[in-house]
Amino acid sequence: MNDPLATQIAGIAVLDDPVRRSLYLWVTRQADPASRDAAAEATGASRENAAFHLDKLVEAGLLEASYRRLGGRTGPGAGRPSKVYRRSERTLQVTLPARRYELAAEVLAQALEDPRGKNASAGVAAAAHRAGVALGATARARAGRSSPLRRVTQVLDAQGYEPTESPRGVVRMRNCPFHEVAQTHPDLVCGMNLSFVEGIVEGAAADGVSASLDPQPGRCCVTLAARK
Repeated sequence: MNDPLATQIAGIAVLDDPVRRSLYLWVTRQADPASRDAAAEATGASRENAAFHLDKLVEAGLLEASYRRLGGRTGPGAGRPSKVYRRSERTLQVTLPARRYELAAEVLAQALEDPRGKNASAGVAAAAHRAGVALGATARARAGRSSPLRRVTQVLDAQGYEPTESPRGVVRMRNCPFHEVAQTHPDLVCGMNLSFVEGIVEGAAADGVSASLDPQPGRCCVTLAARK
């Protein structure tokens, strides 16, 4: 599943079952990996039912499984290792429409940490541009025969901008991933957005595609245009 939002939603959907959800919440609160027996006893599920749901959580990437001997016993006669579970490193966070505040935080952190930076706004723009170039370059390597504009919109779509092409050759974004911040700091965020999109265009080698500020109510402030 390549759609990041769909992947996140699918992960959350796994927790819709109440038994599965209670098992997940109990396991994630434990300091050490938990066995099937312990999880079943703690949640009131049968061992077979607990094992089934725990393994489903592993398949969804929400838990990680390993094997260990319980009780500290080792050597001959210690018995077979038991399957144990712990929380995975995966983070689930779904907002509709999509928001990317972690990207904004990363850009701002890079700008503040840059020893060459003397102007905060310029530093934010430069950091946003670098982040865009990196994403655009990755998209370029995977692009195949897609058009320059398509390469850019694929990146923007993955970042939650909801790009839509209308009329042909003109792309506007229906969503600003930094919406709440943009409400109070529009100049800073719009400048960051523009630099980010320009970086994507550069990294994707999208010749003939240009980005410009074009604020519209309820939309991202950046518009893309492809030379006809």
